[in-house]
Formats: sequence, C-alpha cells, structure tokens
Amino acid sequence: MTRRLRLIADDYGLAPGVSAAILELIERGRLTGTSCMAGFPEWEAEAGRIKPFVGRAALGLHLTLTDQPAVTGRSSLAPEGKLPPLGALALPIRRGQIASRDVEAELDAQHDRFVAALGREPDFIDGHQHVHFLPVSRAWLRKRFAVNADKPALRGAPARAGSLATALKVAAVAALAAGFDGSMRQAGFPVMRPLTGLYDWRHPDRFAPTLLAAVETLPEEGLFMCHPGHIDETLRSRDAMLAAREAEFAFLASDDFGVHLSRAGAEVMRFVG
Repeated sequence: MTRRLRLIADDYGLAPGVSAAILELIERGRLTGTSCMAGFPEWEAEAGRIKPFVGRAALGLHLTLTDQPAVTGRSSLAPEGKLPPLGALALPIRRGQIASRDVEAELDAQHDRFVAALGREPDFIDGHQHVHFLPVSRAWLRKRFAVNADKPALRGAPARAGSLATALKVAAVAALAAGFDGSMRQAGFPVMRPLTGLYDWRHPDRFAPTLLAAVETLPEEGLFMCHPGHIDETLRSRDAMLAAREAEFAFLASDDFGVHLSRAGAEVMRFVG
C-alpha cells in the first residue's frame, strides 16, 4: 500500500522568488499545498497566480505577527507599523502591553485579505514562526470560526527529534504548542499532527536527511513543513532564510527525491477538496 506524505510549503507571497518556486513544485506534484502570507502589498497579484490551483492544492493562511509590516498599521502590536520580533511578542501580550484586540484586528485583516483575493476560506491555518500556537491566536481561531460547520485544519504540535540541536528547537516549539492539539480538536478543528520538518536551516545540507526520514516514518495524519524558494532582492529585504530556501527547492525538485519516494513506496499527498 502506498504511503502518502503531506508536504506543505510555508511563506507563499513572501517574495516573488518564493512564490515562483512553490508554484513550480505544486505543478510538479512535489507539494500537497502551501500556506499564504496575505499581508504584503503584492498579495492580490500573488493570489491571482495561485488561484488556478484552488481544489488542486491545499491553500492555507499563514498567520503573521512578527517582523513584517502590519496590515492594520500602527497599534500597540506595531507601534511603528512593523510587527515585532518573536521575542518581543508573547510576554508583552501576557502583560497587557500589547492589546489582544490589536492582535485580533491584525489576524482579521490578514484573513479577510485571503478570502477577498481567493474567494474562499483557507483549507488550513498555520503560523509564521508558529504564532498560531499563542493563546491570543487560539482565542482568535475559536472566535473567528465559531459558526463555521467546516472549520479549517490546523497545523499541530511537533514530533520529537533525533539530534540534540534539532531536539532543542523542537522542544521550544512544543512548549509554545502545549495543549494546542487537544483544545483545538475539542473546539471542532481538524489538527494535522505530528509536525515535522524542523531542522537548523543555517545548515541547508540537513534538509534532505530530515525530509527522507519523514518519508519513512511520518503518518498520514502528520505534516512536513518546508520553505523552498529562489533568492531575490525582495526576499533579501524581508527574510534571513536564504541559502536554505534554494537548497530545499533543489532537493524537492530533484530526481533523487522522486527515486527515494518510489523506493519507499510513498507519494506526495494530493489535495482532495
């Protein structure tokens, strides 16, 4: 029996080179889908490029609360109009220095832009730097989709990792995600778990072994996240993850990956709407 691998690329819409790489991999059948950053000025144009894949690929919303321009402009969340780094987000929210209503307004705006451009609700929701795991994001999800009979799937908590370096990273994400899977399932959301694909992207050569391990072990309920892309000037101005994106694209598009899938009796899961 063929094993199916759910393979989702983050960050569609981050930069033209990222979007182009993701579209190419979807066309080749090397991705199940992608989560979209709907907050950038180019979003409507990027949505037009991916709209033909509605129903053929899973198209999700990549909630963004860090580092990028805020759709809602200046607020307690983004005093200068730019979203804070991750380390300056969680604690100020808990202390009331960032108003929950400002966070919810930003998430509402990103969701509304996604729906307006694609004419549909997202198939799933995850978060840039895993911000969907934050308590304020959990509350927003429950409120926003309270009346939806068919709720979007959510990216769940990560699986345990092997190497020490990866284990520390996974442990940090797992701590942020504590209680998420159970509480969101109780609220009626499908949860895709376990999450795999975390590795030290400062060492791009570690991506291929991480993916190949998932091919052998990841259950169909799980999800492998990736970040393929091509470097361009827009990406350089918005993100530090550069060489790893090129390396991820190269391996995902390679004959070697296709051969390994075949030998393992596996295939990339196709989206069924």
